[in-house]
Amino acid sequence: MPEKIGVIGSGLMGHGIAQIFACAGHKAMVIDPSMESLETVPDRIWANLETMQKNGVTFADHIATIVERVDLSTEMKAVADCDYVIEAVYENMELKQRIFAELDEICPPETILCSNTSVMSITEIASQSKNRNRIVGTHFWNPPYLMPLVEVIKAEDSDQSAVDATFELLKSVGKRPVKVNKDVPGFVANRLQHALWREAFAIIDEGIADAATVDECVRYGPGLRWPILGPVENADMVGLDLTKAIHDYILPHINAAPTPSSTLLDLVEDGNLGFKSGKGFLGDWSQEEMDASRSRLVTYLLQQSAKGA
Repeated sequence: MPEKIGVIGSGLMGHGIAQIFACAGHKAMVIDPSMESLETVPDRIWANLETMQKNGVTFADHIATIVERVDLSTEMKAVADCDYVIEAVYENMELKQRIFAELDEICPPETILCSNTSVMSITEIASQSKNRNRIVGTHFWNPPYLMPLVEVIKAEDSDQSAVDATFELLKSVGKRPVKVNKDVPGFVANRLQHALWREAFAIIDEGIADAATVDECVRYGPGLRWPILGPVENADMVGLDLTKAIHDYILPHINAAPTPSSTLLDLVEDGNLGFKSGKGFLGDWSQEEMDASRSRLVTYLLQQSAKGA
């Protein structure tokens, strides 16, 4: 019998996570105190599935059947019969701690409880709960129904069996889970991503190249290899003796500042927040340019999903 999945939060991540499990044949219960937000969940999932279908992604069931697997409630107790519960609310530590303490009281001991945080400590999130052994991290990437990666994070008190079971469940619904063995800020993928961003912004700070050039270097250089060749395999490929020689020379020159970029700080102080304000690192953004940027990303992700379908 397919597991029943509870999802706390009906926003961008929550409804997308529910969609993943519903597509795989699971019942999903979405919880949100806002009925206004909950009522939009079926239409949002339907629209996502239609867009995916139009771009070559196939499903085992009709869209209507998938959407019917998703139930809605404003009451937390509605997840009491779920096998897994995934919290997907905004990044607020006190809120997450309250939710997990409440879930710990509501759900039977065998229910595995997961937090979809991108950077926060799972150990700290679980700290107000009694049965911390069944709490793990599941960091889905946005949009969750198109991004394959899910980081499964073992907190200090997590049972390995809960981590392993969560990993296998995510594999079964078509995701690419990875196990993160230590609960550290940013886990794995965000640490890698923001290490690159730090160096990118430092290059701009130092006048080595402008923002557009930095993006060109990534897009048409190493970024082309990354979908099929990660940095560790790449190092093995070129030779670890060469890698060591390069690191001996270049690492002292790479930015290691523990504080944000000066250019980033200036932009934020001036109210230039990128798409949010219409101006950022790359200068002015028109609505048409912002729409085109978002469309390129979604089109690319849809194409990758269709290839894997």
